[in-house]
Amino acid sequence: MKYFLSVFSLLLLLSGCQYTVPQEQATIPEETVTQATPEAIITTHPASVTIPTEETTTPTDPVFDPQTLIDSMTLEELVGQIFLARCPEVDAAEDIAKYHLGGYVLFGKDFQNESYDSIQKKLVSFQEAAAIPILIAVDEEGGTVTRISSFSQFRENPFPSPRALYDAGGMELILSTETEKCMLLKSLGINVNLAPVCDITTTPGAFMYSRSLGQPPAVTGAFAAELCNLMAQHKIGSVLKHFPGYGNNTDTHTGIAKDTRSLEVLESCDLIPFRAGIASGCDAILVSHTIVSCLDPSAPASLSPEVITYLREKLGFQGVIITDDLVMDAIADLYGPGESAVLAFLAGNDLLCSSEYKVQYQAVLEAAQAGRISRQQLEESVSRILHWKYKLALLQA
Repeated sequence: MKYFLSVFSLLLLLSGCQYTVPQEQATIPEETVTQATPEAIITTHPASVTIPTEETTTPTDPVFDPQTLIDSMTLEELVGQIFLARCPEVDAAEDIAKYHLGGYVLFGKDFQNESYDSIQKKLVSFQEAAAIPILIAVDEEGGTVTRISSFSQFRENPFPSPRALYDAGGMELILSTETEKCMLLKSLGINVNLAPVCDITTTPGAFMYSRSLGQPPAVTGAFAAELCNLMAQHKIGSVLKHFPGYGNNTDTHTGIAKDTRSLEVLESCDLIPFRAGIASGCDAILVSHTIVSCLDPSAPASLSPEVITYLREKLGFQGVIITDDLVMDAIADLYGPGESAVLAFLAGNDLLCSSEYKVQYQAVLEAAQAGRISRQQLEESVSRILHWKYKLALLQA
């Protein structure tokens, strides 16, 4: 580990990155740390994590060809597959069939009044309602974002944050805890965790501070790559977020955040964890609603063709690109729900995270019927989504 850090420290010095580890250290009560058995701990050597070159790609599996399935799909079915919808309180199974949804994302209220057995049965019913198996996702980061483990019927104590785990026991403790987490998600029927967080946030009180690892970019990159590898072994989808990095910016749930840093700063610091995650073969990347001036001074990253093109062509990422929730105020206040969904897809996102999927599904469908969105673009995105589902063992070759 010392060798690994020294190599990356040199990289950072050469790049001019001025990151310093904050003095404030997170602590966790001893009783909240639950380690998996030694046999369950999956580790890889951090020195194997490399920063990819611009030509690095994440190719889809050549064994699986979804084109025959895609050719048989109607326009309505293609449009439905690009939605990762907020799970509704009623008629959830019915809406999967009605809107041909690609997946659901569940929040804390979806687990609050459920038991282990009832959630299992509910998620089985969702899959049974789907003509094509769906992604079932949660944000179970640990710390302040624990949709499942906040409730004692699923875990005695909420999962600690990666920041607290790293401070208490380094990467080994993180991997042990994440192994337990993967096993819990898998046993419930959940196949995607919207993690790891790759943001480099150094200012206490900043929006992403408690959710970030709190370590330099190289260490955060190793963390991202390790988690992606671990999750892949458990058939849990990984999602790097929030591209291209929140930094110390404000919360886009409540309004526009504008990042005025230079591209040189982003590339030498914030983008390093994303490069490492891409090199590890991560499944998906979630794009934030922050306006990143050096890439596009006018549009939020999630609606910017320039940002998506940078991710595809400069960083070589060929997996699934997901928007942050399109009802967040940074988007909804400016564009409205329907148009924001259309713009997000036209920008190059594959999967739209949507709390207003009924309105947004209809808006995207109408744009496709009018020719504003091409069937070719829909097929390309659905192909990436289906490849991901195949990788998660939801589909067979």
